[in-house]
Amino acid sequence: MTTPTSNDVIPMHSGDEGSGAEERVFDSLAAQHDMNDAKIKKVLTKYLQEQELKPYQAELVHMQKHLESTGKRMIILFEGRDAAGKGGTIRRVTRYMNEKHYRVVALGKPTEHQMTQWFFQKYVGEFPRGGEIVLFDRSWYNRAMVEPVFGFCSEEQYKNFMKGVTGFEKELVRQGTILVKLYFSVTKDVQKSRFDRRKNDPLRQWKLSEVDMQAQERWDDFTSVKYEMLKNTHSRPAPWTVIRSTDKHLCRLNAMKAILNSVPYEKHDQELDYVPNDRVVISGAREIEIMEQQRLKKGKFIG
Repeated sequence: MTTPTSNDVIPMHSGDEGSGAEERVFDSLAAQHDMNDAKIKKVLTKYLQEQELKPYQAELVHMQKHLESTGKRMIILFEGRDAAGKGGTIRRVTRYMNEKHYRVVALGKPTEHQMTQWFFQKYVGEFPRGGEIVLFDRSWYNRAMVEPVFGFCSEEQYKNFMKGVTGFEKELVRQGTILVKLYFSVTKDVQKSRFDRRKNDPLRQWKLSEVDMQAQERWDDFTSVKYEMLKNTHSRPAPWTVIRSTDKHLCRLNAMKAILNSVPYEKHDQELDYVPNDRVVISGAREIEIMEQQRLKKGKFIG
């Protein structure tokens, strides 16, 4: 499905035959809402993009039914910088799913009681039962990204996590859980523009936090821990998949493809294109190579 470009004309007209009237059928309605052609194009583009997602959303429902019928458990991790598109993708992925068989988990700051427990314990308590999908909007990888950057954990806690997480995930997968690890990658400029939009949009201001406000200043710190995380936790049983999220629509579409391809089931719609865009979806191993090349060329990581 293609979306309109800046040169496209929307050739929907009304008026009497032969009158020469050029008023489009929606012009009066657009005028009532103070919408010019640029705004109309934006609304139409968004509509067409949402339509393009629907066949994949339908396929996600069929995937969910397969998990229910086989009793398989599935965990999807959504990681990445602030404003990288995790929340919007989760909403599109789950939009038509059966609410009885999936949960979105976004855990807050640990309680004093949780801080005395085994680190993974609070996450294990949220794990799926048979036939269920759990989507973590940030996960145990907070210990590898946010916590070390802001000093929310000690160096020893960070090192213990990095040593233990691959074994934890290997055992999780060995016992039959399908684990999908998605890292959403955004550029510094795009992150800034999204933060600016949040500041100025009363419907989005709730998304801004103290951590968000410092994300730009600590960009290089986050890049360094991202590299260490990918390098040390990308494994054969539990690999990372990196999603370039500069274009939100392509990010959401290709994340759906990555999720669908992670479950061995017979696709319901054989006509759909399930091949991810290789400019959007990058393997964790390839992302590590790219970051290492950047460091050799520029003396530092820039991703």
